[in-house]
Amino acid sequence: MEKLERPIIVPWDFSEVAENAFQYAVNISRVLNREILLLHIVHEEKDRDSKKGELETSTEKLGNEYGKKPHYEVVSGSIFHAIGETAKELKAEMIIMGTHGLRGAQKLFGSRALKVVVSSRIPFLVVQGKPGKKTIDTILLPIDFKRENKEKANWIYYLARNFGAKFIILKSAARDKGFKRKILSNIKYVETFLKGHDVEYEIVTAPGKQSFKKETIAFAKEHSADLILIMATRDIKWVDYILGAPEQYILSNPENLPVMCMNPRPAKIAGGFRAAGGA
Repeated sequence: MEKLERPIIVPWDFSEVAENAFQYAVNISRVLNREILLLHIVHEEKDRDSKKGELETSTEKLGNEYGKKPHYEVVSGSIFHAIGETAKELKAEMIIMGTHGLRGAQKLFGSRALKVVVSSRIPFLVVQGKPGKKTIDTILLPIDFKRENKEKANWIYYLARNFGAKFIILKSAARDKGFKRKILSNIKYVETFLKGHDVEYEIVTAPGKQSFKKETIAFAKEHSADLILIMATRDIKWVDYILGAPEQYILSNPENLPVMCMNPRPAKIAGGFRAAGGA
């Protein structure tokens, strides 16, 4: 496998949404000064060579059309593991993945996208449509009662430093006193971090009339957020995929908004071991 310096990986299935993801990768690669790697997954090792010609054609076409010729690689395995494993091996900067959203026959793709995302500690930018512009100026940061919210701090700094973005913190409206305390603790932690690193931000409380996931998407749409930054639930279980985890809805949101999602650190448990995150 070709060794690149912290590449941006775009899972490539020759589809329109994959090309949309590549357009995001081009914009971001110019800010971060990174190469782009198209990654195609085949089920069987014997199928690898047959796809290389098609990928070479794709790289030429994309290079001519968008002014940035990507590299490419074909690996065999399951999409739920191969993307994360390849990204870890290459120490990728991020993975930009196209998804088909919640419409029609593709409605189950939300759970599939989430399963791919939780396979890796490397951040995923999940997109549906084409980028509306070349810059990332406003990022929406929804904050609820989960402890994982505090782990967003380093990624806030990363995005602010590299893109100069302003953050809007959307605070979940909770009636339960215990949840309120946890939300306020998370808000205080993140706000202290933002002030300490001189990051521009504002805090807005969600109306609390719908589920927080739906209000997050509605707010992002209304305020023209360029990106939504979320953290996956730690140690997500199979039942969450069936019932529909909030991240699942946000990743495949009906407004086609781009979402950056990270996996939290594994939870510490008794005896010094760590519980593995992801599915």
